[in-house]
Amino acid sequence: MVDRVSALAGHNQPGHQGDPGNTGVILREVPNLLLQQVAGWQDSMDEVGNKLAQAIGAQAVAGPLSSVSGDKGAMLRIEPMKWWLVGVAAPEFEADKAVTLDLSHSRTRLCVSGADAAEFLNRHFPLDLRETSFPVGSVASSATHHVGVTLWRSQDGYELFIPRGFALSLWEGFVESAHQFGLEIA
Repeated sequence: MVDRVSALAGHNQPGHQGDPGNTGVILREVPNLLLQQVAGWQDSMDEVGNKLAQAIGAQAVAGPLSSVSGDKGAMLRIEPMKWWLVGVAAPEFEADKAVTLDLSHSRTRLCVSGADAAEFLNRHFPLDLRETSFPVGSVASSATHHVGVTLWRSQDGYELFIPRGFALSLWEGFVESAHQFGLEIA
């Protein structure tokens, strides 16, 4: 198996930056991403969704622009007929039911948390990230600097799935703009 090297290797040094009296934003890369995309066909969506829920150890299926977490992983409904599985491999499907694609090496996963995380992210994404509009379990596709990013509000914070080739440039912009809030790189 090929060893994965982070797109941020050498650039995400842990520590505090910016406002010394405050830590409003915590940025961390989530290593060893396992991300599988599953696209179903219209007449097999219920069957495929239920099989994916079983794979993550959950009782429910993620609906549009939402997620469900289980004891083995999470499923995000990113499009009407597509899910992403996070942290677990996709089960096998017959070609007339669904198709799978491993996206693990194509994305960098960041977690943004802290008291000022939503305000910080609103400087980059045109989304209403307040709790009433984007509660835990929400999923959205957006863009910053013309780069498509998938956002997921997990129990840990705002999870960003960024195309690997743009991860470093976006990371540098995030670090710089987070200084005003007090930044902790974990």
